[in-house]
Amino acid sequence: MSAQPETHKPSITIASIDLLSSALRSLDNALVASRASDKYVAAHLAALRAAAALLSVSAKPHNRRPTSAWTLVARVAPDLAEWAGFFAASAGKRAAAEAGISGVVTEREADDLVRDAHQFIDAVSCKLGVSRQLELPLTSNVIEFRPRSTP
Repeated sequence: MSAQPETHKPSITIASIDLLSSALRSLDNALVASRASDKYVAAHLAALRAAAALLSVSAKPHNRRPTSAWTLVARVAPDLAEWAGFFAASAGKRAAAEAGISGVVTEREADDLVRDAHQFIDAVSCKLGVSRQLELPLTSNVIEFRPRSTP
């Protein structure tokens, strides 16, 4: 009989659940935003908060210089590195939209980022072993997390 390698499953914390809840609230805000720039900013912040949830249970403290959350996500979750690169690349556009620069974000770009942030939050939730149920806006602001059932 050979020894099976241990797979490290992050321990869910209250902080990680709070950050995922915050990510979902930001996604909710993106869904109801009327301006493309507001939608884009809220969607990007939703993804950033989901990244923070992942990092809150995965990242190891270090004494090096400050590092981007997206760099850390790629380091602690290589399977999410492509997502991290994507959101890192869109951070400049988010900053421009936050600064109120008009025309920097199209409606299509904003809608695409909402969809991408939603998929990233799903990926992080799955990685953390948490399923999520999001009520669509205007119906309820209740966000409930349930432990994933094992098959």
